[in-house]
Amino acid sequence: MSLFSAEEEQRVSEAISQAERKTAGEIVVVVAARSDTYLYVPPLIAALVSLFVPWPLIFFSSLHTETVYLVQLAVFLVLTVLILPMPVRTALVPPQVKHEHAHRRALEQFLVQNLHTTGGHTGVLIFVSVAERHAEILADAAIDARVPVGTWDTIVSELARSIGKGQPAEALITAIAAVGTHLAEAFPPETRNPNELPDHLIVLQ
Repeated sequence: MSLFSAEEEQRVSEAISQAERKTAGEIVVVVAARSDTYLYVPPLIAALVSLFVPWPLIFFSSLHTETVYLVQLAVFLVLTVLILPMPVRTALVPPQVKHEHAHRRALEQFLVQNLHTTGGHTGVLIFVSVAERHAEILADAAIDARVPVGTWDTIVSELARSIGKGQPAEALITAIAAVGTHLAEAFPPETRNPNELPDHLIVLQ
């Protein structure tokens, strides 16, 4: 299922173009459905639980060793299947681990989308990872040198709050406009203002 309708994607892309007309900076927006599959979680949790299964059966029942082993194996298989669905296994991942995975994906996208290659080092990434409920803004060196510390945190907080209300497209458009305003102040458009990076919304399923 698509995260955005075609009309929403178009509106977000237009917001990027509009913001970039007022600045020499480059804005790239990436929305990922998830930053990791977390496929290791179901067998890991099932294995940990299964380790404790034999002990009560050995001490408080008269089951044969072979039967205890089969029960342990059955518990492992059933738990793995129950935890396997994406929403379940993601919910069981500690928040800090999800944050680290999402941050790593954001850094990866900063490089993949060539934000580090802009002429004046004025690239900004707005990154959202839906499954992890994570939003982040990464800026290249020239921007970090001019934009006050904490500026992006305020925009990210509002972005995350709006997405949580079920308004992802509106949240992104507002965040893009806010980023564009700060970029326009620090990096006004130049006489020659090439569009170095694509303006369309990038969605990673």
